[in-house]
Amino acid sequence: MISFIVPAYNEAGLLGATLEALHATGLAQGEPYEVVVADDASTDGTAMLAQQHGARVVTVSHRQIAATRNSGAQAALGDVLIFVDADTLVNGAVVRAALHALRDGAVGGGAGVRFDGKVPWPAEAFLWLLVRVFRATGLAAGCFVFCTRSAFSATGGFDETYFGAEELVLSQALKRHGRFVVLRESVTTSARKLRTHSLAETTMMLARLALRGRKAIRQREGMEFWYDGRRDESPQPACKEPR
Repeated sequence: MISFIVPAYNEAGLLGATLEALHATGLAQGEPYEVVVADDASTDGTAMLAQQHGARVVTVSHRQIAATRNSGAQAALGDVLIFVDADTLVNGAVVRAALHALRDGAVGGGAGVRFDGKVPWPAEAFLWLLVRVFRATGLAAGCFVFCTRSAFSATGGFDETYFGAEELVLSQALKRHGRFVVLRESVTTSARKLRTHSLAETTMMLARLALRGRKAIRQREGMEFWYDGRRDESPQPACKEPR
C-alpha cells in the first residue's frame, strides 16, 4: 500500500486541493493507497475538511513539524511512505517515478519543485538555484519526500530535535541506508510564505540560518517564517500533468 502522509496546522484554505490531487494520483496508480492527515492542533476546519476529502485524520498536538510527520507515519499502514505538505500538489508522473525508483532499489528520494503563482524574481531565482543544488547534493525538498517504510524505520524517522530542515537530515540518514534519488519530475507548492513575508524579512531569515547553522534550526525561536501562521491562503491552481 502507498501511504500519503500530510502534516497540517490550520490548513483549511489549501488542504482540499492537495487531497483532491492525492486521490486522483492514487487512483491512477491502480494499487491500494491511503491518505493520512496528521492534524497538529488546528483551530480551523482542517480535520473536518480532511475527513470530507476521504483522509484518515490523526490528531496530535506537537506544533513541531518533524514530530507531526512521524506521528502520521506511525499511523500509516503502507510499505511506501510519501510525505506531502498541505499546500503542495502532486501529479501522476512524479508518483509513478517515485514508485519506479523504489522498486528499482532506491530507499527514498525527493523531487523538483515549482511555485504555484507569481513571486518576486529573486525568489524565483533562488528556487531555481536551490532545486539544482538539492539535485546535485541528493537532498529532498520538504514538500515531497518518499521512502520505504523499512528504510524510514531504520533511520528512526524525522529527527525531532529539529524545528526545520528535518527533510534534509532525513535525506542524509536515508543515504546511509541505500540509494537516494531526486527525481526530474516536479511537484507544485505554494509560494504563500514568499507572498506574505517581504524580501528583506526572507533575506534576514536566510542570513540568520546561514550564520548560526544547525543551532538555529534546533529551536523554535527564530523560526517564525515556518511557525508564525502568517500566509496567503489563495487557492492553488488545478494540478496538471507535466508535458
